[in-house]
Amino acid sequence: MSERTVVVASSVGLHARPASLFSQAAAKTGVTIILTSAEGKSVNAASILGVLSLGVGHGEQVTLSSDAEGADAALDELAALLAIDLDKE
Repeated sequence: MSERTVVVASSVGLHARPASLFSQAAAKTGVTIILTSAEGKSVNAASILGVLSLGVGHGEQVTLSSDAEGADAALDELAALLAIDLDKE
């Protein structure tokens, strides 16, 4: 299983616009990716409702993981997305 741990940079965390942009990007990868909060709750990263349900705030650490073939590139792309402030994009 491949994993990436990243600190959420968006000033409002993974709420509304940042969560939407992130989940859309996750869906476009074509790879099943799991997003896990610091509290250990996991959701499908491509699910906007799942991502919102985590309530991840600015500066919180999350883990992206996948056991799909070719997941490394997708995980790198999504980790880089979380590491920027999506509210300013």
